[in-house]
Amino acid sequence: MKTRADLSLPMQQHVPAGDELAGRVIAITGAGSGIGRAVALGAARHGARVILIGRTIKKLEGVHAEIEAAGGGAQIAPLNLETAGAPEYDQLAAAITQAYGRLDGLLHNAALLGTLGPVEQADVPTWCRVMHVNLTAGFVLSQVLLPLLRASADASLVFTTSSAGRRGYAYWGAYGVSKFGIEGLTQTLAEEYAHLDNLRINAINPGATRTAMRRAAYPAEDVNAIVAPESLVNRYLWLLGPASRGVSGQSLDAQPPR
Repeated sequence: MKTRADLSLPMQQHVPAGDELAGRVIAITGAGSGIGRAVALGAARHGARVILIGRTIKKLEGVHAEIEAAGGGAQIAPLNLETAGAPEYDQLAAAITQAYGRLDGLLHNAALLGTLGPVEQADVPTWCRVMHVNLTAGFVLSQVLLPLLRASADASLVFTTSSAGRRGYAYWGAYGVSKFGIEGLTQTLAEEYAHLDNLRINAINPGATRTAMRRAAYPAEDVNAIVAPESLVNRYLWLLGPASRGVSGQSLDAQPPR
């Protein structure tokens, strides 16, 4: 039986062909900065039409401009996962349906860290915000976009997980619990769609990466000791592209365990 390390290895070693994602339509949440931005730029560079989902329009416009300047294609889809209601989700699904009629990839990357500390002292409204953005919004967005993913000849749904979602760590509170939920949601959806050859559902743990969230969690950490988001792009493209066909229901590591 293959271990997580066995399954993660081909992803970690993947070098995508120049046109590997040509013709694919891929939506990415949290696309304005960090890993989401890096993956959006990488996907466009390899031929995908990228739908940039996020709450800060100025950041999305910046990524859009970079993609267009490089000769790629992108579309901005502002969506605040903390406050969006059913109409906003439905409008996004309708816009993608009208423009493309399908969706070939969806990466759930947006997340909130919240406040780290003992569960006993957790602020309830903050806990609810983190759980909503990190877990519930991912469920809702997946639910409204699953018909578009199923309409694709080869679709990939990817959730961002964390080591804190596989083993409970003291003081990681709502963030850790939300990632445990992501692990469960990934497994549940993968089982429900196991009969479909054209849809795979996986989770990816980026590991220690040079992002604003990482700096907030580890303010004293030497940022030069951890990888930049750009170093992980090929691993995300492996999951979002044709190279990962046949892999579903897995939670994989973008980096070897430290």
